Amino acid sequence: MIRSELIQKIADENPHLYQRDVERIVNTIFEEIIEAMARGDRVELRGFGAFSVKKRDARMGRNPRTGESVPVEEKHVPFFKTGKLLRDRLNEE
Repeated sequence: MIRSELIQKIADENPHLYQRDVERIVNTIFEEIIEAMARGDRVELRGFGAFSVKKRDARMGRNPRTGESVPVEEKHVPFFKTGKLLRDRLNEE
């Protein structure tokens, strides 16, 4: 599902809301998650999962084309850990 499909689904399920308002709400939620992670905060959505930022240390990498060793700088990457409810629903039989 992409962002526009999410917006359309929420708008369809809530006919009392205008689509532009639903779009503004969804975009605001995503922006708040992004801003919190940029500050280094953890964002937890109960039953769904938690977004956090992990630090990857600098290391020596390898250029796959030439085989030459190249330095890779330290960086921060997003990390998502699923919540128990989501994990359980995915593993139902």
